[in-house]
Amino acid sequence: MMKVSCSQEDLNRGLAVVGRAVATRAVLPITNNVLIAAEGSQLKLAATNLEVAITCWIGATIEEEGTITIPARLVTDFVNSLPSGRIDMTVAPRGQSVELTCARYEAHISGLDAADFPPIPKIDEGVTIKVKSEELRTAINQVAFAAASEESRPVLTGVQADFDGDTLTLAAADGFRLAVRKLTLDNVVEEKVTVIIPARSLAELNRLITDQEEPVELTINPKKSQVIFRLRNVEMVSQLIQGTFPNYDQLIPQSYTTKAVVNLADFLRATRSASIFARDGSGIVRLQVMPKDGKGKIAISARAEEVGDNVGEVDATVEGEETKIAFNGKYLVDVLGVLGEDEVAFEATTSSSPGVLRPVGKDNYVHVVMPMFVQW
Repeated sequence: MMKVSCSQEDLNRGLAVVGRAVATRAVLPITNNVLIAAEGSQLKLAATNLEVAITCWIGATIEEEGTITIPARLVTDFVNSLPSGRIDMTVAPRGQSVELTCARYEAHISGLDAADFPPIPKIDEGVTIKVKSEELRTAINQVAFAAASEESRPVLTGVQADFDGDTLTLAAADGFRLAVRKLTLDNVVEEKVTVIIPARSLAELNRLITDQEEPVELTINPKKSQVIFRLRNVEMVSQLIQGTFPNYDQLIPQSYTTKAVVNLADFLRATRSASIFARDGSGIVRLQVMPKDGKGKIAISARAEEVGDNVGEVDATVEGEETKIAFNGKYLVDVLGVLGEDEVAFEATTSSSPGVLRPVGKDNYVHVVMPMFVQW
């Protein structure tokens, strides 16, 4: 038996939050469902795809406690279609269906027994860390996109998180680029902990913390197989990736022969323009860095045999020698789109060694991109 009422707005928002964790290709049919549990003075909603589990609590008036699982997509779409106002939910004794009423709408939704729902891990012991949500969000934005999307090397689909003292270092690499971001924690970690968090999980976390002002608290279980992120009224548990992340420090060039400091918006615009032509030319965007009397410029160009070519120039403060180097335009656009400072420093050595991008005025981020080989 379960009898509960809540507002359409709260239920709609809660279902949207947990809906991100509902399995799309379900091995277990019940993972297509959302768990609804009336406990105490709150309604708990939970979903899992066995890699990530999200739990959300919403305010409710509970007459009788109870629990059931019902098809997530159906209930989400239905609740979304209802007018705002009060929703009443009832599960009959020994019942396997929920009756929902709202204003002049009512529905019966068949469900499955909550006892068969995969248990959502409770992580109470291990290493607990607090980090400011705004800073964490920026850091995830600057790193997670550089993780690999295909699964041939599972560790590369994750982001290495290295907790040391009061510093968290996030790193991601897909074999063509590397992003490394350092941020300060709200507490000190007694002993160093390193784990690999799936990039997909961090992308979900980012969506959940968009309007969160309080710090995010995370706990890594003692076996280092799972992590839980605690937000206001929401918890997300993610599996961790087992394996050894590449030693990326050796991939970051320690010196350069050419350095250009350039306005970020100008650089991004010229790179986007070139990328349009590069689409038909295997994505190649060419950079020519030219020093001139303490000033200088970068010419950003692309050409595709069948389509044509283009070139855009941006002013830059160049030190060192003239250089030419080519990259996949998408990789440049990706990193220039997340830097967030007014100016970016671009460092290069030869046309066959990696290029390095850093925000000017902050030393907490470095991005390395492998060059492409072209005939100049």
